[in-house]
Order: sequence, then structure tokens, then C-alpha cells
Amino acid sequence: METARLDGKKIAEQIKDEVAIEVAALQAKGITPGLAAVLVGEHPASQVYVRNKTKTCQQLGMHSEQIKLSPDTTTEQLLEIVDSLNRSDDIDGILIQLPLPDQIDDQLILNSVLPEKDVDGFHPVNIGRLVTGDYILAPCTPMGIMEMLKRESIPLKGAEAVIVGRSTIVGKPMALLLLHEHATVTLCHSRTKDLPAVCRRADILVAAIGRPAMITGDYIKEGATVIDVGINRVESESQVIELFGEESPRIATFAKRGSTLVGDVHPRDPYGIAAAVTPVPGGVGPLTIAHLMKNTLLACKARHH
Repeated sequence: METARLDGKKIAEQIKDEVAIEVAALQAKGITPGLAAVLVGEHPASQVYVRNKTKTCQQLGMHSEQIKLSPDTTTEQLLEIVDSLNRSDDIDGILIQLPLPDQIDDQLILNSVLPEKDVDGFHPVNIGRLVTGDYILAPCTPMGIMEMLKRESIPLKGAEAVIVGRSTIVGKPMALLLLHEHATVTLCHSRTKDLPAVCRRADILVAAIGRPAMITGDYIKEGATVIDVGINRVESESQVIELFGEESPRIATFAKRGSTLVGDVHPRDPYGIAAAVTPVPGGVGPLTIAHLMKNTLLACKARHH
């Protein structure tokens, strides 16, 4: 079977183009959507993520603010920052970049963001709305995946979907979104019995468990669509060769950078079994930032009716 690679970059660009058109229309009415990204500490990956998000905002004509705080910031100090952003008329969306330092109460901070400005979709109110199906803002990665499935015309109604990983960021909201599209959903985790057999039932298999190359060919039904949410850094040359093969371009990437990325799905195993698969990188990742922009737009439109 020939396996198609689902191009997340292409779909992300489509979403961003659509957002830019709507942003321009709002600006013609004197309204500019605004996103504030709050970064606490000096986590290298978080710095890159926040920089990319604010850069994308600017490219789409949105107002963006980047608030950098010291690693020893307290919960009380961060609450004051969030409160000021909640009251700001220039800000429609507030992004608290995770992970936060250990001394900060993560849940208290996330809950302090106004639900209507919670563009990550993590607030209990927004989670509740997602459960009922009456939602505007939902977590960006699952929403980006849903956009991909729909734009690639992958059947959802009546499909059997299996999600490996039950996080509140991806797994649980992904299950709810698929249920709202009339898929039959199984949500798996580390204690699921005979996980490969459960996964082999899936027409749509979503891997979001955070274990490099865990989902091998034994987990995949012939003709399935495989969505790989994992982003894992591999820093062993022997492991890179084992995963990608000695002739893979990834060997050169590893030699240059000292590491390379692999998803939760084995990078070679789905080909010839699955009908379609998302690559890592270039699959789900770009969709997350694209939908963050869309959520900011949606929050702005809802706030201005």
C-alpha cells in the first residue's frame, strides 16, 4: 500500500492565510486582535516557542506582547501579571507558556486567566464547554488535527478512532472533538491491556504518549490514518541509525546538530501499512501555532461580538 504523508505545514499556511484575511477585515473596523505570551524563566525550548508565536502574530497583522519574567517569579507575582492582562483592552488572548518553575502553582495560574481570553483552551470553563459541544476555544493541537483530518477529507463519521495518551492538552480533548464528529473513540493509556490489539482496530490512530517510536507496525491497521503528536529528541547515534536506517538524511542532521527529532510512531514502520501518516517534524507541530492564531482571532471576535 502506498502511504501518503499529511503535510501539516501546508495546512497550517492555509489556516494562517484565512486568519490574516479576517484580521485585515477587523482592522478596517478599528479592531486589532492581540495575544500576550507570558514566559517565566529561561527554558530554551519555551523561549523558541514563544518567539515563534509572537513572530507569527506579527506576520498576520495581530498585536503581540511578550512578557518575560525571572525564574524566581512567585505565584502571587504571576497572578498580578495575569490580572493586568485580563483587564487589558489590547489583549484578546493570554498564553501562559508551560512548563512553569516548580515554585509556581500551575493550575491556579491557568485558572486565573479569563475563560474568554484562554486561547490554550485549558480553563475548566472551556473544558466544560468542550464536553457539551458548545465551545469557542479548545486546545490548539487537537483542533489543528481536526482541521487536518477535515481538509484531507478523511472520514470521521462512524470511524473507529483510538488515541494513545490521556493528557488534558491532547488526549482528552482529542477524544471529545472526535466524538462530536460522530467517531467511535477509545482513549488508551499505559495500563490499557493488549494495547497493540486495541490500536489495530483504529481507522484513525492518534499517538500522543510521549515515548519515542513506541507505535510500531504491530499497532497499525492496514489503511489507517496515523497522526503522530510526539516530539522526542534523540541524542544517540546508534538509536538514530536503528530508527531511520544508515542511508537516511537524518544521519547528516544528527552529525550536524548532535540530535534529531522522532515522534511517538516509528518513523519507518507505518509506510506500506497506513493509508496516511503525519511526519515528525512537519506534521502536527505547525498546526498547533496556526490554531493558536485562529483561537486569538475567535476570542477577539467573541469579545467584540
